[in-house]
Amino acid sequence: MAAAVLAVAALATGCGSADGRTAAGAADGQGDGAGGFPVTVTDCDGRRTTFSEAPRKIVTSNAASLEMLLRLGAGDRVVGTGFPPGKGKLPPELDARAQRVPVLGKTVIPKEKLLGSGADVYVDTFASMGNMGGAATGPSEEEFAAAGIKHIYLASTACAPRKKVPQRDLSAVEGDIRRLGLVTGTSQRAVQLVEEMEKKVSSVREAIADVPVAKRPSYFFFDFDAGTKQPIAACNRQVAHAVLTEAGARNVFADCAGDFKRVSWEDVVGKNPDWIQLGVRNRGSAAATEKAFDEAERFLKEFPATAGLRAVREGKFLRIGSEQTTIAGVGNADTVRRIAATLYPDRLAGSGAGR
Repeated sequence: MAAAVLAVAALATGCGSADGRTAAGAADGQGDGAGGFPVTVTDCDGRRTTFSEAPRKIVTSNAASLEMLLRLGAGDRVVGTGFPPGKGKLPPELDARAQRVPVLGKTVIPKEKLLGSGADVYVDTFASMGNMGGAATGPSEEEFAAAGIKHIYLASTACAPRKKVPQRDLSAVEGDIRRLGLVTGTSQRAVQLVEEMEKKVSSVREAIADVPVAKRPSYFFFDFDAGTKQPIAACNRQVAHAVLTEAGARNVFADCAGDFKRVSWEDVVGKNPDWIQLGVRNRGSAAATEKAFDEAERFLKEFPATAGLRAVREGKFLRIGSEQTTIAGVGNADTVRRIAATLYPDRLAGSGAGR
């Protein structure tokens, strides 16, 4: 695929400005027709896709894009998904509906099944499917067109590694929500979701506004599920970097230009972070997830290379799931508040930032 030439990401309906704030403007979004149509979105390579009406049948590449559509009120139009959410992995109000969505692939949807799905549009979470446990390549744009499927991405993740500047805020994620709202005819709900996100993040910004960047705590996102032999760094084009920055943390791998990168434990030790987030994926139940957090913490305490780190010695761990930190979505704003409430408890007490 022309646009799908990057590493792992999470969805892109289009690319806007470097920070995503202009992405939902009239030039790349809302039209003048009835109901907001036609709508045009642009992908990472500048390819424009126009919708004359809202799609009736949608396929999502994974649980992240599915959750966005459920929150927008367009979940009843999703006719299939890849990487389905396990039971209990989405918020309770969304979980039952998500479980009813047909699973077209436990990982990447097979090319033939995707092309034969009857979908009007495919919302793509990945910039490269070769890294996601599926086929080396997905359908070409010509094959999508022949099947009558419009292929769109989310800019905050699939386009982000190619941008020239880091993601320092959630504007790109918010731009994606707005664009999905435009495409599905649910703009009013999209605006509401974005306003709720901005309110949560603004409360944090105001609380820590006078804390100099150099004095903010250093922070390492430990992706436990990526394996412990060689750690993965969340780099400055990844959504996680925006989440950490908005929360008033200094990502210890902020100098890494890209989304994710394999590093060494020596690199982590050299950074000696003040805080470590135990990045664990939801295991389907609170007990199982908590057990995974325990395992991640125990590893860091027992592994000789990390046992002496300041954060490990002082027990400065945050138990916050990977999904709401590294995957674009409404939950990113909640993660900002949770991290900030831990790093700045006195400043955020009573502000609602920790809830």
